[in-house]
Amino acid sequence: MRFALIGAGVIGAVHARLIEALGNEAELVAVVDRDLERAGKLVEQYGGRAYADPADAYAAEDLDAVGICLPSALHADVAIEALHAGKHVIVEKPVDITLAAADRLLAAQRSTGLTVSVISQRRFQPPVAQIRAAIDTGALGRVTSGIAESAFFRPQSYYDGDDWRGTLAVDGGGALMNQGIHALDLLVWMLGRPVEVSAQTGRLAHEGIEVEDLAGTSIRFESGAIGLMLASTAAYPGRPVRLTIHGDQGTAVLDDDELAYFASADAGIPKAPVLDGPSDWGAVELAHLAQYRDFIAAVREGRAPMVPVEAGRRSLATVLAVYESARAGRPVEIKED
Repeated sequence: MRFALIGAGVIGAVHARLIEALGNEAELVAVVDRDLERAGKLVEQYGGRAYADPADAYAAEDLDAVGICLPSALHADVAIEALHAGKHVIVEKPVDITLAAADRLLAAQRSTGLTVSVISQRRFQPPVAQIRAAIDTGALGRVTSGIAESAFFRPQSYYDGDDWRGTLAVDGGGALMNQGIHALDLLVWMLGRPVEVSAQTGRLAHEGIEVEDLAGTSIRFESGAIGLMLASTAAYPGRPVRLTIHGDQGTAVLDDDELAYFASADAGIPKAPVLDGPSDWGAVELAHLAQYRDFIAAVREGRAPMVPVEAGRRSLATVLAVYESARAGRPVEIKED
């Protein structure tokens, strides 16, 4: 599959490395960035040609798919442009920063019939797959609650390094929108449709930003289950994502990218899938690679990817409801499509 990457920053370099690791499954043929010099540096390392405008790459290259690696507020519109050019799309999280933008992308995906996947690589981690399998097979019984912790740390230099970071207009949010959304996606994937949140947010450890570095929320799900979510970029030195899922017949805990605890009244631990990739890659990197493989397979098989636009929209809707609840000081219903 012949890829173009739109955005040659930090995350663009990550995607270039993923495409290289796919070997004969994929090829990077174009890198697009308004900073042509930056695009050129990525091309020197990973191959392809550098372009300053996506339209130029679409006109010049025989492309199958586009990876969107831009600031959050640009995701949907650039993805829509790619779809209208006849390209499949894999887009970084969050899907965008407004539901209107997410809905435009969803409409474009449905009208073109092309494949769009939103990055949420943690779904592909083997212990996460084990927990989901335990839910699907009934090993945990009725799922009653879940707790997700994304207790990360970002120094002030993280926000100072790019003028769009920490802004409402482009970043769209802080610790929850950009870091915690991975753990939130897992919580929602495990517990189902969220219907209401009650939340608080704060900005406690960083200066000169418009967004939160701390968010805590309670989420009520359609099933009656309750979820708790903590997202932070103010938790030095930072901890790995921790996810706990409780049911009336069992409990499963993800910690430090491992299945740290599993108990079931009448079932054993589900078998863990094995992810292929470079031997020196970490668990999250291998999961990221697995999502690329799922995207490629979805295109070739004409099926939906494991993380479609609808999943990205649901996580975004939950995040936006958290922000509204924190501003209003009351519970807020989550807006579904």
